[in-house]
Amino acid sequence: MMMNMWLVMFMMFVIGNLIFSSKQKHLMIVLLSLEFIVLSMFFMFLLYLSSIENNMYMLMVFLVFSVCEGALGLSILVSMIRTHGNDYFQSFNLL
Repeated sequence: MMMNMWLVMFMMFVIGNLIFSSKQKHLMIVLLSLEFIVLSMFFMFLLYLSSIENNMYMLMVFLVFSVCEGALGLSILVSMIRTHGNDYFQSFNLL
């Protein structure tokens, strides 16, 4: 049972990485795939900490950092939409 959970979490991580590396047209899809990767890492971390019967303080720190990462990504998305009118990477000139 526990091995099936690890396999599901690993597959979530791999699928999130595949979406992140293949879909580079919209910033919103990239941000959603990053959040999916963070969610799978959170579940892996939760399974690991519960299997060794350790305290969950590091899980709370991980949640704080993932929420900050999500808020930063959304603020970048909003500023890009305000300046360029869409979330295409093609219209965003880095130079």
